[in-house]
Amino acid sequence: MNPAWALLRLASPQLPIGGYSYSQGLEMAVDNGRVHTPDAARRWISDQLLLNLARFEAPLLLAHCQAAADENWAELRQLCESHRASRETRELHLESRQMGYSLQQLLNGLPELDAPARDFLDQTAEPHLALCWAVAARAWGISPQDALAAWLWSWLENQLAVLMKTLPLGQQAAQRLTSELLPLLQQAQHDASRINPEHIGSAAFGLSLACMAHERQYSRLFRS
Repeated sequence: MNPAWALLRLASPQLPIGGYSYSQGLEMAVDNGRVHTPDAARRWISDQLLLNLARFEAPLLLAHCQAAADENWAELRQLCESHRASRETRELHLESRQMGYSLQQLLNGLPELDAPARDFLDQTAEPHLALCWAVAARAWGISPQDALAAWLWSWLENQLAVLMKTLPLGQQAAQRLTSELLPLLQQAQHDASRINPEHIGSAAFGLSLACMAHERQYSRLFRS
């Protein structure tokens, strides 16, 4: 079977985990005027990619995927707890938990999930998205690096979808923005793959403040 099918399946916006419901603070950044043009949107996404995802979220997800591929369940459980503790706001915690729950329900109904992974999920209270993403990659025979690439692409695609709903940004403009951001997406994967585990960490204060403000936003389209 062509391995691209599994990769496309994991990265697809049709994966029924509700990713389209979340903006990760971007809606608030648009509402308060911080992101108001395509150039401002490019700067926001670029900063998130290189200063947050590449330094923390992406290497942590990659570690999840590697532990799942190696059937290192003890390491995977420890990573799960670290990821859960790293959610800085109520919205980010609920987003990770709810999307993880949806992906777990999907995996439990599929024949590709083998017994060890099924038992691990059954014994894990409130598995989050990174954990279930890693288990899905293992079930579908996707390498950790490809699973990371799929996650980064899914994140970028969702951010662009948010912009098309909140800014006067058409599909062609979104594609031009994609062309500008793809090299940074590649750089984020490269940096995340080579960072020393002792140096994994980020202090995305702007993102945290945007997410906290979004919880009180008067009118909104997204859940985060």
